[in-house]
Amino acid sequence: MGMSEKNPWNKTNQWAEELDLLKSIIDKTELEEMTKWGGPVYTINKKNVVGVGGFKSYVGVWFFNGVFLKDEKKVLVNANEGVTRALRQWRFESKDEILKNEKFILHYINEAIANEKAGLAIKPEKKEEIISDFWLAELKTDKKLKAAFEAFTPYKQREFLEYIESAKQEKTKLSRIEKIRPMVLDGIGLNDKYR
Repeated sequence: MGMSEKNPWNKTNQWAEELDLLKSIIDKTELEEMTKWGGPVYTINKKNVVGVGGFKSYVGVWFFNGVFLKDEKKVLVNANEGVTRALRQWRFESKDEILKNEKFILHYINEAIANEKAGLAIKPEKKEEIISDFWLAELKTDKKLKAAFEAFTPYKQREFLEYIESAKQEKTKLSRIEKIRPMVLDGIGLNDKYR
């Protein structure tokens, strides 16, 4: 017998029946099971939709884009406030609780599938584009400078533009342009020396 029976983190033993039950509910949907991060994750078109797992005091269903679910029953928790924007979790403490909610669990999962198909996802926030009129004027008059600047990645181009445009005064902007001109021509990014 070793210690394994008592270890609450022995996830598989503790919640075996509950996890089987949750899987049998998920099996009624079109999701495909894959193993990621050491646990079952259910996907559609290779996109994560739901996952299941057992923890010390509960067994849970994760909805990867759960933030879009209507959550009529008000059961979903954000397991990690402030960190996860989209992930939501539904926790159960017993097999009975799962059985009692079976049709709702199925309803939530089907809603999550429909949301995934509709392409609902939190998009990474797009940064505002930075435009520097002074720099554009420089590029217009200097073909070589323009070609050199365009060879940089958008990220590095942005760093240069931020550097110019964060100056308040026009003369500072112009002196910053003079400072970066040789760097651009040499293909050196603004922060390369720190990288």
